[in-house]
Amino acid sequence: MIRRTVHDGWHLRAVGGPVPEHLADATAPAEVPGSAHLDLLRAGLIPDPYLDRNEAELAWAHRARWRYATVLTSEAARAGEKVELAFDGLDTVATVVLNGHPLGSTANMHRSYRFDVRDVLRDGENDLVVEFDSALEHAERTQAELGERPRAYPHPFNAIRKMACSFGWDWGPDLQTAGIWKPVRLERWTGARLAEVRPLVTVDPDGTGRVEVHIRLDRAGDAPSLLTARVGDHEQRATVDGDTAVLTVLVPDAPLWWPVGYGEQPLLDLEVVAESGDERDTFTRRIGFRTITVDTEPDADGTPFTFVVNGERVFAKGANWIPDDHFLTRVTRDRLARRVDQALAANLNLLRIWGGGIYETEDFYDVCDERGVLVWQDFPFACAAYAEEGELRAEVEAEARENVARLTPHASLALWNGNNENLWGHEDWGWKEQLGELTWGLGYYTDLLPAIVAELDPTRPYSPGSPYSPGEAHPNDQDHATRHEWEVWNRVDYTRYRDHAPRFCAEFGFQGPPTWRTLTDWVHEADGPMTPSSPAFLLHQKADDGNGKLDRGMEPHLPVPESFEDWHWAAQLNQARAVAFGVEHFRSHWPRTAGAVVWQLNDCWPVTSWAAVDGEGREKPLFHALKHAFAPRLLTVQPRDGRTAVVVVNDTAEPWDEDLVVRRISFDGHELATTTLRLGVAARSTSVVQLPESLLSADNREAEVVVATAGGVRALHLFAEDRDAALDPSPLTATAHRVDGGYRVEVTATALARDVALLVDKAAPDARVDDQLVTLLPGERHAFHVTTCADLDPSALTDPRVLRTANALVGR
Repeated sequence: MIRRTVHDGWHLRAVGGPVPEHLADATAPAEVPGSAHLDLLRAGLIPDPYLDRNEAELAWAHRARWRYATVLTSEAARAGEKVELAFDGLDTVATVVLNGHPLGSTANMHRSYRFDVRDVLRDGENDLVVEFDSALEHAERTQAELGERPRAYPHPFNAIRKMACSFGWDWGPDLQTAGIWKPVRLERWTGARLAEVRPLVTVDPDGTGRVEVHIRLDRAGDAPSLLTARVGDHEQRATVDGDTAVLTVLVPDAPLWWPVGYGEQPLLDLEVVAESGDERDTFTRRIGFRTITVDTEPDADGTPFTFVVNGERVFAKGANWIPDDHFLTRVTRDRLARRVDQALAANLNLLRIWGGGIYETEDFYDVCDERGVLVWQDFPFACAAYAEEGELRAEVEAEARENVARLTPHASLALWNGNNENLWGHEDWGWKEQLGELTWGLGYYTDLLPAIVAELDPTRPYSPGSPYSPGEAHPNDQDHATRHEWEVWNRVDYTRYRDHAPRFCAEFGFQGPPTWRTLTDWVHEADGPMTPSSPAFLLHQKADDGNGKLDRGMEPHLPVPESFEDWHWAAQLNQARAVAFGVEHFRSHWPRTAGAVVWQLNDCWPVTSWAAVDGEGREKPLFHALKHAFAPRLLTVQPRDGRTAVVVVNDTAEPWDEDLVVRRISFDGHELATTTLRLGVAARSTSVVQLPESLLSADNREAEVVVATAGGVRALHLFAEDRDAALDPSPLTATAHRVDGGYRVEVTATALARDVALLVDKAAPDARVDDQLVTLLPGERHAFHVTTCADLDPSALTDPRVLRTANALVGR
């Protein structure tokens, strides 16, 4: 078996559409894998699409047509040899031509294509061309043919099998990429090719690991093939004459793979070899032994939705994942590893791959396998009604079959989910009236997709959608399965998270701007100082009435600052507080609530959004709020039975036996009341501690705080919102000095200091800080560790622009 990549010597030029005059006859070197925008950017032919208002200036590309071409030097096919040109991914509407002979056309970004070139390939030079039509125009034609269906955004992204957010979203640019986005190979063989290897990995009740390897061969002749499946020292062999086979490898006392926080993540090498005469083809992946289910057995409260791994019930501490760059080929394995490591640093154990993006890559899943991060994979359907007829249905089935089979080896893959918000949309967003008798995707979610998962990957659970409720219940019912909470952010204050205790909250969140450095590097205002209403800023704020919602969400809690830099900090702080409020509420209701999956972990460009990590990979204050709120042990002040209580959350494998000290103190440090209680909280459980009235009644609501502490874990409760509290506007003294790898910043509180933060990106582009949003009581000290390669004046890190508190916002 000979595989050869076809990545060199490509060139790109526009061949149609409303292209600018300077591009009409231009040819640019092209990188494969890549995209037309990146090739033009690299050649200096377009400005950076992410900078300032360039996104709008590049809208002409939506209807452009592109031609990729290269010369492939090769030998003609020999007698008895199969030769195919394999494209792992084409984005999206493409025609492939070799030596003037059309090989075929494509219209699906989410699948691969193979073309037989035995009769076309010649000795020497071969002209290979891939022409891309406008995906938008293709979608418009499909929509005209099958009927217009409702969707969340103007472009008919639901009429083409392309990454939906390529057409823009409420956090993403509308650039509509085109190009050869995955590898290209020329493959030739005379024996048998491993066309598909689908290992189903389970664990028998006696602890034996079972690897059932389903193999499909692509034969060039009739000779039998010797197949070998091997895991460590264990293997099975078989000689087969047909095209399919199943080999089962048993591994006694298999080491179990666990989610992070529950155990280790041992991975074993699986090797599958097909030998036909002197020729061999090999498949290798790492696998992990575990069982995974979702408990949806009805109970007294409704329908739970609880992940169960190796028999252990898991609270899902998660975040939604979008493509990490709008230009997908810039997302490297190292970049994915950094992002997943950030998820781990925020104490997450699950990432949900949202349905408006892609089936994620092998690199993504490998990284999650290694680190113990559970992955919830949506099928790519989001916020729209989808036709179930014609070529679209065939494409959906083809992509689903390919990707379900492709991802079976990965221990981290925990759930297949049919769609994002389409069941909810059909019920509540006026779709029924618009659709009439048109199909809208229900057959995909309740018939086609679950049948494919049952056939190809029966080791994993499937859910028809998110949100989803079984039976006759409303899709977003809090008592059944999964819920999305968007009244907060869209309409009501974040304290209203407490209105619902869902069985599993799969989406909730609040917006905030990117870090200051990311914002000011990418967004500039030519006509004066930046404001929230600057045209360039607004182009990087995609949410409907986003700034209005930011201000209205801030007003009950913090004054809305007049200066842009203060407003930026206040919006980031309010985002962090809002989401942490929701996380703590949901965690406090375990085991009724079995998951909190924040919208969202990451960004795909520099933008004001719901992300914890911005488009340049910098951690917003929200990131640190998640780290605190998702900590293995948590104290949180919550209403219970009409009173204010401390809820103790113990998400560790050991009981939490410790003294709980609860004090009511004044902002200047005077103790007004105190009590000590003994905690005895079992592993993986919660407990409610009611407080005496002496701690719950303030003498001066504007200047007192309740502090609950157990073993270094702390919760605070103020009797008044910050905007109404008597907070000292300058509650800190601070010093900074150099240490190995960066700087140490020591702060001391002279009064209650709320949410102390170091916005270190203002001091150096590469600077990172180990913690943020640290509240200090009077007399307390805290040391922040800043890592950077920059040679800074240490005083830059104690500058009031960098060293921030909530107090200073209230005092202005």
